[in-house]
Amino acid sequence: EQLCLDNLSFIENDEPLGQGIYTNTWAVHIEGGAEEAERIAHKHGFISHGQVFGDYYHFQHRGVVRRSLSGHRGVHVRLHTEPQVIWAEQQIAKRRHKRDIHIEPTDPKFPQQWYLYNPSHGDLNVKEAWAQGFTGRGVVVTILDDGVEKDHPDLARNYDPDASYDVNDRDPDPQPRYTQLNDNRHGTRCAGEVAAAANNGICGVGVAYNAKIGGVRMLDGEVTDVVEAQSLSLNSQHIHIYSASWGPEDDGKTVDGPAKLAKEAFLQGVTEGRGGLGSIFVWASGNGGRERDSCNCDGYTNSIYTLSISSTTQYGNVPWYSEACSSTLATTYSSGNLNEKQIVTTDLRKKCTDSHTGTSASAPLAAGIIALALEANMNLTWRDMQHLVVRTSRPAHLITNDWRTNGVGRLVSHSYGYGLLDASTMVALAQNWSSVGPQHKCVINMLTEPRDIRNHLIFRRSLEACSGQPDFVSSLEHVQARLTLTYNHRGNLAVHLISPLGTRSTLLAPRLTQLFVTSAIKRSSNLCFPECSTGFSLFLQGCVKSCPPGFSSGLQVLNLSLDNWVEHSTVQACLPCHPSCLTCFGSGENECLSCPSHSHLRVKALSNFE
Repeated sequence: EQLCLDNLSFIENDEPLGQGIYTNTWAVHIEGGAEEAERIAHKHGFISHGQVFGDYYHFQHRGVVRRSLSGHRGVHVRLHTEPQVIWAEQQIAKRRHKRDIHIEPTDPKFPQQWYLYNPSHGDLNVKEAWAQGFTGRGVVVTILDDGVEKDHPDLARNYDPDASYDVNDRDPDPQPRYTQLNDNRHGTRCAGEVAAAANNGICGVGVAYNAKIGGVRMLDGEVTDVVEAQSLSLNSQHIHIYSASWGPEDDGKTVDGPAKLAKEAFLQGVTEGRGGLGSIFVWASGNGGRERDSCNCDGYTNSIYTLSISSTTQYGNVPWYSEACSSTLATTYSSGNLNEKQIVTTDLRKKCTDSHTGTSASAPLAAGIIALALEANMNLTWRDMQHLVVRTSRPAHLITNDWRTNGVGRLVSHSYGYGLLDASTMVALAQNWSSVGPQHKCVINMLTEPRDIRNHLIFRRSLEACSGQPDFVSSLEHVQARLTLTYNHRGNLAVHLISPLGTRSTLLAPRLTQLFVTSAIKRSSNLCFPECSTGFSLFLQGCVKSCPPGFSSGLQVLNLSLDNWVEHSTVQACLPCHPSCLTCFGSGENECLSCPSHSHLRVKALSNFE
C-alpha cells in the first residue's frame, strides 16, 4: 500500500496553530536597505533592532502591550501601507522545550541525598540546576587528599588520569594505600560527592555527575611545602577546580598556613591557571569547633585565593565541629547531631556510605556546584566565581545568632559566610555574567611606629583606596590585614576590623585552649611546678575556671624529677574525656555526658549491694 503525495497541497494560515501569545515585536521584509527600514520604523512608532538577515528586520513597538492573546491589527495594517513593506508578521511567543530530557537519577541511594533535593527543609537547589541542563560536562575537578579509588564503579566513568597524580610516591596512580582501618578513604569519599556517575544503579550521584574527576595523593606521607605546591599546581591548564578538605591541626592553638612554595602555587594558579582565568581553589573551613578553634588561624582557608566553605546540619543548625571566622564565604550541608542525616557518597573498596561528615563533606559539594556554574559559563574568572557565590548564597534556613547586615545590605555571618549555596540561582546568573575587571591592590601602612596594645587598642584611618593612582580600588573585594605583634598569651588576643558602615569582621578570635588565667597560677618555691588556685584547673601550662569541651576537671599525678630523686604530686587539671565521649564528667568510659556523631548515650542502672 502506497501513499501518493501528488495531489496534496499546503495552505499557509495566518493564524497560529493553537493558542499563542502575541508579543510587541514584528518581523518585517523591507526593500530598499537599512536606511529605508529605519525610516519606516520611526514613522510608525517602532524601534528597529536591526537586520535578522538579508532584507528582514526586527521591529519593536512600545505602544503595544508586550504579551497579548490577540494580535494588534491596526499597527499591522499601517505597516502594509508602505510600498517597500513586502511582508510583516507580529511575532508569537512559541513554546519550545529542550529535548535533552532531565530524568531524576535512578541510583539506589539518590532518595537519601536529602541535600540535593529536599524542599521541605531547604536544599542546595541542585536538582533545579540539572533541569536547566547543567551537570558539569566539560569541567575537570581534582581532589587533593589521600588518593582516589579510580576503579570504583561509581567513579570510573568520570575518572580523569590527566587530573591525577601520586605526589607521595611520585607516580601517576592516585590509588589509595589500603589498610585494615581504611584510613585512606577520605579522598574517595570527597570525589564521589563531586562526580559519582548517575543512572548506573550504584550508590548515589555526584553534584556534577558528568564532570571529570581526578585525585592527587598527597596526604598519605610527609606533607612538605614542596608536596603542597606540586599538588596545588598540577596540570593547571587542564584542571579547573581543586578541592581540598584538609589544613593545619584543628586543635585550637595552631597558627599555620602555606609556606613559600605553596603561596607561590596559589598565586600562579589564580594568575596563570585556566589560560589566565585562574584556577579555582575550594577549601573546607575546618573541624575545630570542639576545641573552639578559629579558621582565621588557618592560612589556607583564610587566603583570598580560596573559596572557604563551612557546614550546616540537615535542620540548619551550626554543627558542633564548625569553626567561625570572617574568611568563610558560603556554606553547604553536612553532618550534625544524632537525629540529623549525613552525606551519601562513594567509599573505599568499591563500597558506598551514607555517613560522610564534617566540613570535609561540605567543600566537595561546593566544588560540584561551582562545576555546574563553570559549565554554564566557562569564561568565568576565579574572582567572578567568588562574586557569584556571594550574590547567590541564601541565609534562609540557617540558624545562628551572628547574622549581620553589611554595608550593601547583605546578611553575613562568621558561621555561614553569605549563606547556603544555591546551585540553580548560581548557574542562572553565571550564564549572562559580565566578567569583573582586572584586580587592583592598594597597600596602605596603617601604623608607622609601634603601639602598645595593653588591654585595648583602637586605631582609625580614613582611606582613599589609592585614588588617582593606577592601583585605585573602586569596588572592594578583599581586605588583608598584615600585623606584626608581640603578646603574652596569644589565646587572649582578639583583632577586629570595622568598616566605615559599621560591619565588624573578627580577624582573630580568642581561642579557649590558649586562655590562661595567669593570676590563678602559683609556683612552689621548692619544686617550681604550676599549681592553680582553688576553683581553677591546670590546662596547657595555665589555669582556667572551666575546662573546655572534651575535658573534665580531675586530679592529675605529676612525677617531678629533681637531681637524684622524684617527687610525686597531684594537681587539679583538665583531663581529656575517654575517646568514646564528646563531653564528660570524668575520664572513664562510663563517665560520658554526651556522645559524638554516630553514637548514643547508654544509661546503666546502678544497684547497691550490701
